[in-house]
Amino acid sequence: MKKKQLLSFLSFLFITHLLAQGSHHKHLDIIKKSYSQKWELDSIDKRGTFRLVSYKPMYITAGRISNNPNEKPVSENPKYAATEKEIFNSVEAKFQLSFKTKVFQGLFWNKGDIWVAYTQKAHWQVYNDKISRAFREINYEPEIIFKYPIKIKAFGGNFKSLGFALNHQSNGRDIPLSRSWNRIIFHVGYEIDNWIISLNPWIRTKDSDDENPYITKYIGNGEINVSYNYNRHEFYAIATHPFNRIKGGSLQLNYVFPMKGHLRGHIQFFNGYGETLVDYNHRQTTIGAGISFANW
Repeated sequence: MKKKQLLSFLSFLFITHLLAQGSHHKHLDIIKKSYSQKWELDSIDKRGTFRLVSYKPMYITAGRISNNPNEKPVSENPKYAATEKEIFNSVEAKFQLSFKTKVFQGLFWNKGDIWVAYTQKAHWQVYNDKISRAFREINYEPEIIFKYPIKIKAFGGNFKSLGFALNHQSNGRDIPLSRSWNRIIFHVGYEIDNWIISLNPWIRTKDSDDENPYITKYIGNGEINVSYNYNRHEFYAIATHPFNRIKGGSLQLNYVFPMKGHLRGHIQFFNGYGETLVDYNHRQTTIGAGISFANW
């Protein structure tokens, strides 16, 4: 069974590559927003309130393969440790949807904005008929974001914004597989040439009943996002780390390339802890291929 899954996954990669090659000679423009355009920082980029726009990357990965599926999730809180083992396929589908809208514009000297955002990430055992092709894990992430534009030249580029977010993330499941946490995430945005860098340290707030006590020990206390755009190709990385110890954290690498119109191919590699909430203390390496619909 595993050989068939691996063959299907490799076939999908090959077809994706052929589609990309077929569109290579067409002169297609991939929309690439600057950091200011993404967050409407400069006056020329202001678009008003209550317009629904993309936030984080939106993609569908039809084939994602893991070297170590988490078949029996555990927690340092014994009430939230699975008692039975699930048989998961190493190959599954994954998708992410993410939107934001500005709800207040021009706060604090007519510059600051408040956004409301929502991100949903799903891992789907679509090839596993033994569990009726069920969703293995869905993570829900609403947040309220404050962004304030700045203009500070440094290291050949510009610091573009400061801000913070009130962030909640949960998987909506029952005990013992329920996982959730709340954070205050701080943002510093920097842009130089075709590079955009965002540094996002966070503070976890306390929960009365902690479902995942050591989540920051494994996932970390912050992340750094780095994206680079070249020609019509985009590379971006998301890294998390505890900062106060060597072990822990994760690295996600993404390559996005043109296929047809604004449709783009997407290859994603992940290594470390916390690809999903239920996997917060589970280490694995995954690679997947799919399609991407919107820039972030």
